[in-house]
Amino acid sequence: MLLTPLAFLLPMSKAAAEEITVLSAGAVEPGIAKVIDRFRRDTGHAVKITFATAPTISKRAGSADPVDIVIAPAAVLDEWVKAEQAALAERIIIGRIGVGVMVRAGAPLPNIGTVDEFKQSLLNAESLVYNQASTGIYLEELFEKLGIAAQLRTKTTRYPNAAAVLHHVRNGHGNEIGLGATTVIIEGESMRLKFVGPLPEEIQNYTGYAALLAAGAGSNAAREFLRYLTTPAAKRIFAAAGIMDPGK
Repeated sequence: MLLTPLAFLLPMSKAAAEEITVLSAGAVEPGIAKVIDRFRRDTGHAVKITFATAPTISKRAGSADPVDIVIAPAAVLDEWVKAEQAALAERIIIGRIGVGVMVRAGAPLPNIGTVDEFKQSLLNAESLVYNQASTGIYLEELFEKLGIAAQLRTKTTRYPNAAAVLHHVRNGHGNEIGLGATTVIIEGESMRLKFVGPLPEEIQNYTGYAALLAAGAGSNAAREFLRYLTTPAAKRIFAAAGIMDPGK
């Protein structure tokens, strides 16, 4: 069940500084990193964050590695609840993120306005690049449904995370297309990348992200951080990073 705000969270205060450990999916990094910076300034608490793919976060559900907050897609958080690694089943909603198309700066922009144009641009591309995480899993299924998986397979390169995808695309050559979470592409535009646009709405896939309190979290600071994610300031930062309100 997704609730925001949560009744069990304690009021924020600048009490004795504590350190919070956060394990987060990489797709929300452009927004969550800025929220954390502001949270540190406002509260004095330290936040140590590790970014990982959804499959990696799923594997951590059964490990003994301590963590206070987990930010991930709903299905991944479900696994933490089932493994009894969540303090409570309730979650704080972060928002949803779609899939977008990118090319290196200065490269011709592919036509992606319609599903047919998107398909043809992929077939015309010399190579494709995307990740092995949530976005990549969806794209594999999408290409099968569109009937072009076999044609794309031989010219596709996949990486474990978004950072490697962005590095490949910005240093690539020829008619190459990259795909990934819109948030990381938008942030990458300052580093020799061009955001072409989101997938056509008919085939768009939005992944919802939420945060939960891990079973080992005992500090008030961790609860403060969860509540902070629901503040107007945090929501403005998420929106600016391309993390959409789930109600829109």
